[in-house]
Amino acid sequence: MQNIWLLVGTAATLGFVHTLIGPDHYLPFIVISRARKWTLGKTLWVSFLCGLGHVLSSVVLGFLGIALGLAVGHLEKVESARGNIASWLLIGFGLAYMVWGLRKAYRSRPHEHVHYHPDGEVHVHTHTHENGHLHLHEEGKGAGEKKNITPWVLFLIFVFGPCEPLIPLVMYPAAQHSTSGVILVTAAFGLTTILTMLAIISLSAWGLSFVRLGVLERYSHALAGGLILISGLAVQFLGL
Repeated sequence: MQNIWLLVGTAATLGFVHTLIGPDHYLPFIVISRARKWTLGKTLWVSFLCGLGHVLSSVVLGFLGIALGLAVGHLEKVESARGNIASWLLIGFGLAYMVWGLRKAYRSRPHEHVHYHPDGEVHVHTHTHENGHLHLHEEGKGAGEKKNITPWVLFLIFVFGPCEPLIPLVMYPAAQHSTSGVILVTAAFGLTTILTMLAIISLSAWGLSFVRLGVLERYSHALAGGLILISGLAVQFLGL
């Protein structure tokens, strides 16, 4: 039993380090929430679900490998392939979001038009091309609100993202036929990973709330996409 608790401590430590040195675990949520002006509650909820999917996908794979009697090497190859897919998905998402952000910034350039009303009133109306040339004096409830799939894209990427250190950790108690050991090791790694994610995201979001981009604010989406792209490239080519 002493070996199991040592393994639990190792799992918790690896979960913390694994998350801390992997910017892909928290950077996308930090920059997307800043660009989209998510509340902290929404940011943490989306981050929690993505982190849960990230951990559980590896847990399911590990349990499947145990049930089928697969060696650690075989499972690590599968995890490596999943990691490759996840990093390219992150790169693609970052690139697409950056391009969309640049287009949005371009269309958001403010300019003015003079409007003449039948009663003789004349006034200047400032708007952006993002909303076309519609000139409404009153907006209906919920006008301009659009549903976005960004949280779902992030969730998909995180489900593909592997927890590389977890598979070898759960194989030892599994080999000892210790169900409680498998559960403890998995819980220690998973909880530490998710809590570390949420802590970093919370602190970063709080710090960014004091940052004002000024005229660069309309480029916030493009900047977010660029940082996600860099994060994905770092994972793919630097092994972070």
